Amino acid sequence: MNSSDFDAVIQRVFEATGIDSQNELAQALQINRSAVTQARKKGQVPDRWLLKLYRKFGLNPEWLESGDGRSFLKKRNRGSASEFEKIPKVNARLCAAEGSFETDADIQCYYAFQKDWLQKKGSAETMVLFDIFGNSMEPEIQNSDTVLVDQSQKAILAGALYAVGIEDTIMVKRIEKRPNKLVLLSNHKDYLPIILNREEAGAVRIIGKVIWVCREI
Repeated sequence: MNSSDFDAVIQRVFEATGIDSQNELAQALQINRSAVTQARKKGQVPDRWLLKLYRKFGLNPEWLESGDGRSFLKKRNRGSASEFEKIPKVNARLCAAEGSFETDADIQCYYAFQKDWLQKKGSAETMVLFDIFGNSMEPEIQNSDTVLVDQSQKAILAGALYAVGIEDTIMVKRIEKRPNKLVLLSNHKDYLPIILNREEAGAVRIIGKVIWVCREI
């Protein structure tokens, strides 16, 4: 098997499972990302990977290797309630501007997500959905979008999107740590960065990391 054959196998995995990156593949196989890189260089998909993909997703090893035959050996009950996790959407709205005073935590409704997908993104038990209003994060996040926030992911990663609270307001911003400062950044050029010194930064609450955006057309 050469590298192009390896890529064809991995592409079949992606198409059948919904996995969309080598990082996610590594997580599903419970291996290091570097192991995927090494396997590609060798042009070989290890047999133990095929076994794991069969056990986890029901994928047919023969189909994975050749593209022939059935893609699944195990019957998949798509749409069964056990495959889905309900995530609450709250009345509170995150402002993509100066800040929102709408901090009502009452649940408005629930959205159903596939459990396998949620497990790859974070902790489903701590996820919550917010509506967005304002345009400071356009074009990435637009007014009336809905975002999925994982409240267990509070560690600041430079440039990542977070739901944050300052006093009685909640908003969505990119966050950067600078020496003795915390900077909240917008995407829209009309909004200046919010620069907080060490004392002011102590009042910032990291609600959680934004991991998904939904938009109605």
